[in-house]
Amino acid sequence: MPLGTLDGTPPPFFRQGPSALSKLTFFSALALFLMVADARFELAKPLRSAFATVLYPVQWLVMQPVLLTQGGAAYLESLKTSQANEAAARRKLDLQSQRANQVEQLTLENSRLRQLLALRERVTTPSQAAQVLYDAADPYTRKVIIDRGALDGIAPGSPVLDETGVLGQVTRVYPMLSEVTLVTDRDQAIPILNTRTGARAVAFGDPALRASALELRFMAANADVQVGDLLTTSGVDGVYPPGLPVARVQKVERRVDSAFARISCAPLALVGGAEHVMVLRPVASQVAPRPVPEAPALAGKKGVKK
Repeated sequence: MPLGTLDGTPPPFFRQGPSALSKLTFFSALALFLMVADARFELAKPLRSAFATVLYPVQWLVMQPVLLTQGGAAYLESLKTSQANEAAARRKLDLQSQRANQVEQLTLENSRLRQLLALRERVTTPSQAAQVLYDAADPYTRKVIIDRGALDGIAPGSPVLDETGVLGQVTRVYPMLSEVTLVTDRDQAIPILNTRTGARAVAFGDPALRASALELRFMAANADVQVGDLLTTSGVDGVYPPGLPVARVQKVERRVDSAFARISCAPLALVGGAEHVMVLRPVASQVAPRPVPEAPALAGKKGVKK
């Protein structure tokens, strides 16, 4: 068959309608018309509302991962901030608690120092202040170490007081430290005076290892001693000035099988918690020495004959 006889038109199956240029022109004009009509008469508003209503569930589902991510980040950030604020508040609370404890301790220490100064004004014996450093290492004795020694003029036998009464006596002196034996030590004795009756006695440290008490020994069973009697230094030993508070009678036991009463006393000084003390000079060191007697005059001159 000759080639000129063939039909050049596409078969009906491949026919595509209007041309692309025609479609572009038509849809451009339609879009322009819709924009002008929507701007003037709001023709597309119901259509947009319908599309927004239909697409809202899809938008909500799509936004959930984003919202969850943002919420998780905000939660973690707020949790971190809350933990940091809590830690800062705890540190501040601990600091305030520490300051409150320091205030209470300083208030107590100030009160004790004021009482010690008031006691120092009442005592005419020369004295100097000292601080208790630590307890002695020997568990079988009751001794403390103070921060004053021979370089500060501390002498063995010096009485030691706190703000409430007699604490003990200096028994060993080092260049910059001193050892004080407390009145409750079992080897310590102090002459006392019962302020109610005027009776003199000697108070010894309680021999019990863990007891913080004094004991009046060799007191007759019928001695006039009552619970609550105040005991002060008598001053007859030449060490303690008279009138210093020592202890208060706590218990009196009178037994028919013994000629002596068992009298237990509670020390007035803080034997277990003293921090600041006052060291006095021994009374004997303040007494002028006895004058040396002059040599007797010779009865006659040497070499003179009778």
